[in-house]
Amino acid sequence: MPLASLKGARIAFDLDGTLVDTAPDLVRALNAAILPAGLDPVPLAAVRAMVGRGARALIQRAHERAGVPVPDEETLTARLEHFLTSYRSGIADQSAPFDGVEAALDTLIEAGAQLSVCTNKPTWLAVPLLEAVGLSNRFVRIIGPEDAPAKKPDPRHLETALGGPADRTCVLVGDSEPDVLAAKAAGAWSVIFEDGYSEKPAGALGADRLFRRFDELPGILAGLVANA
Repeated sequence: MPLASLKGARIAFDLDGTLVDTAPDLVRALNAAILPAGLDPVPLAAVRAMVGRGARALIQRAHERAGVPVPDEETLTARLEHFLTSYRSGIADQSAPFDGVEAALDTLIEAGAQLSVCTNKPTWLAVPLLEAVGLSNRFVRIIGPEDAPAKKPDPRHLETALGGPADRTCVLVGDSEPDVLAAKAAGAWSVIFEDGYSEKPAGALGADRLFRRFDELPGILAGLVANA
C-alpha cells in the first residue's frame, strides 16, 4: 500500500504493551508493593493481562487474583505509592520497544504523519520511559491521564493526544479494549497489536484492524486513512 495517504494523518499510540514491552518492570514494581502485605508474587504472564487500566487497578487486581479483599483506600494508596517509587527508580531496567517499533515510527514520520502517545500511564512516568528507550523524540505530544479531562476509554483522552477532535484520518494504535472503545467513541480508526497486554483475545475487541508485526503497520494505517 502506498504511504502517500498518511500525509497529515494523526496517529496516536498506546504505550504499555503497544510501543514498549514494560511488563518485566511492572511486575518487579508490583511485587515489591504487595509482597510486604503477605501476597504471593504475581507471575509475568499474569501481569501482561492486567496492565491496561492503570497502576491502581493493577494493584487491586493483584489482590483479587490472590483471593484477598482489596484494602481500604488509605492502604491501597500507600501500596500504590510504593509501586510507583519502585517502578520509577528502574523504569526501563528490563523494558524495551517491541521489535520493529522504531523503524515503523520513522516510516510514518517520513510519510508525513503526526504521531502522539495516548496512555493511561501517568505522563510523569511515560515521558522518562520513552526517553530511556529512545522513542520520545518521535512524538509531538505524550498525553497521560492527568493531561486530559478523563482517561481512556473516554474519547477526550484520545482527542487531547491528537490535538483536537478526531476524524477518519485519525487512528489509535493500541492493544486492549480501552483503546478500541476510545477510538470508536471519538470517530477514529482502531488498530490492535495482537501480542500486547489485553484481557481479552485481540480478535474479540472489535478493532478495525489487527497486526502482529510492526513492519506491517504503516501499510495498514495507509489503507485505513485512504478510505476515509
